[in-house]
Amino acid sequence: MAKKVKTIIKLNLPAGEATPAPPVGPALGQHGVPIMDFVRAYNEKTAKLKGQIIPAVITVYVDRTFAFITKLPPVAEMIKKKLGIQKGSGKTGREQAGILKKAQVEEIAKEKMADLNCDTVESAVKVVEGTARSMGVKVE
Repeated sequence: MAKKVKTIIKLNLPAGEATPAPPVGPALGQHGVPIMDFVRAYNEKTAKLKGQIIPAVITVYVDRTFAFITKLPPVAEMIKKKLGIQKGSGKTGREQAGILKKAQVEEIAKEKMADLNCDTVESAVKVVEGTARSMGVKVE
C-alpha cells in the first residue's frame, strides 16, 4: 500500500549548501521531518550545481519519512547567470539591469522547458521574456 502524504513543501535553496537554519528548519520541523537527513540528501544531490538556487519539492508522509525532487533554477536566476548580474533593476521601467539577446532567451526557455507549463518553445520564450521584463532586463 502507498504511504499517506501529509504535506508537500516547496523551498528554493542554494545547491550543495543547504543548512538546518531557516527556511529549512522551521518548514520541515513543524512536520516532524528529520531535518539533517534532508539537508544531507539535498546537498549530496545538488553538490555539482554549487552557486545556483535549486528548488526542492519535498513530499512529507504521515510516518514522518520524506521524498524530494529537485527542479531547475528559477527563470530569474537563469537570466541573472546569463547576464552575470547580481540582481534585477530596483526601478523596473526606468532603469535597465541588462540586455538579453533573443538567442539567450531561447536557450533559457529550452533549458527550463520541463518545469514550465508550456507546450511549445514559443510559449516558453514568452514566459522567459515576461520574467526578464519584470526584472528590468531588456530583450532584443
